[in-house]
Amino acid sequence: MYDISHSPTPKFHFDTHPTQPKPQSQSTMAITNLSLLLLLILLMNPLQSVSSVGINYGTLGNNLPSPKKVAQLLQSTLIDKVKIYDTNQEILQAFSNTGIDLIVAVENSHVSNISTEVSSADEWLSTRVIPFIPATSVVAIAVGNEYLTTNDNKLEPKALVQAMQNLHAALVARGLDRKIKVTTPHSMAILASSFPPSASTFALNLMPTMTAIVGFLADTGAPFMVNAYPYFAYRDNPGSVNLEYALLGNATGVRDPKGYVYNNMLDAQIDSIRSAINALGFGNMTIEITVSESGWPSKGDHGDKAATPQNAKTYNTRLIERAQAYKGTPMKPKDKIEIFVFALFNENKKEGDETERNFGMFNGDGSKVYDVDLSCQFCSNGGTLGFGEKVSGAARGPSVWCIAKPHSDDKVLQAVLDFCCGPGGVDCREIYESGDCFEPNKLLAHASYAMNAYYQMHGRNYWNCDFKGSGLVAFSDPSYGTCRYPQQ
Repeated sequence: MYDISHSPTPKFHFDTHPTQPKPQSQSTMAITNLSLLLLLILLMNPLQSVSSVGINYGTLGNNLPSPKKVAQLLQSTLIDKVKIYDTNQEILQAFSNTGIDLIVAVENSHVSNISTEVSSADEWLSTRVIPFIPATSVVAIAVGNEYLTTNDNKLEPKALVQAMQNLHAALVARGLDRKIKVTTPHSMAILASSFPPSASTFALNLMPTMTAIVGFLADTGAPFMVNAYPYFAYRDNPGSVNLEYALLGNATGVRDPKGYVYNNMLDAQIDSIRSAINALGFGNMTIEITVSESGWPSKGDHGDKAATPQNAKTYNTRLIERAQAYKGTPMKPKDKIEIFVFALFNENKKEGDETERNFGMFNGDGSKVYDVDLSCQFCSNGGTLGFGEKVSGAARGPSVWCIAKPHSDDKVLQAVLDFCCGPGGVDCREIYESGDCFEPNKLLAHASYAMNAYYQMHGRNYWNCDFKGSGLVAFSDPSYGTCRYPQQ
């Protein structure tokens, strides 16, 4: 296969609606062939999509829904990335063919073994990840969690760096290094101080390790992951930290000496990490920052006035909006920030204080702790299901459909729509202005209809609902009103 990864992105004239197919002259056939070529180029080149929303899925509870049920129901939400804390095989299997990206983890206790040899890393990879791909979309491996700032004196910083390098080498040997990135999530405690953001540096004793890690991330194109919690800063200093500032509200701006104005603490925390990276000499290199954990507990120990359902709802609602906004921070306003909300469930077996067991948006029985809108129109269940609600109602077996994945790049969707309704042979009259599926007049809706029709025509093979990750196999009928989605 020719390497076209560095080819310039083709320029298209994108119409709002598909056009009625016409009889093909030689010139029309030439244009059609060109369109097919451009579609292939577009689908084979990785394109930046709209910012996604991630969630942390912990399993330290004895009353949680099955992974299969979790995977099924997440398809009916705007969540399209899930981060777990191990390589739970039941979870990896459950998320196969869901269109949801997964980040798996090497537990802290296993880092040392993987750090010894590349062969040890490859063995870990071959037994825990390889059996599930590509059906399960694993996009990253998190090596450890807050490894450098735990209280376990047995954890060697050098082992973390070597484990990351060994896993990357194993991925390179298997040709998977472009698909699966290797990184490690840090706590904010890796900083000597976090304010002012423009003057932040890493802790002096961690400088050599952080230099090696940041260099590795820059070389491999992996993101820098940080677990950032404004909640803890407010809880511990309620007299000096404004609650709205911690809750991501539009509080009176906090001014940095270099002129940056921060209206919420999370942006300040992100930029403090950015400054620490720059202080190591990596300011001219592209290193994306991912908020691997952020959330707010709904309940805390006695006397904790910050941990309330209302504050948790406010913070996580704004956090999800922030994740979808495709915006950066005062220091880098054009840089997207990927965010993983912490967490999906309250975990009743988690150690620590009461807050540790109450960061979830859902209880173990599937009921909502508080109401946060995760709905997504044109997802596989229409965005109407909640955990624990009508679980048995989802259609299974032979009834499957193909729809457009939320947050897909508009250029990809338009190219797919033009292909399906043109050379792809799909009858798209239902999504023309007089058709039953014209409303809502949205690209995502029209693309979903066309992709499903193409999928049904070609035998419902999984590769017929791929379109470079913009297609999603659904097990519930996405039909609505008088708009009926075809099925075999």
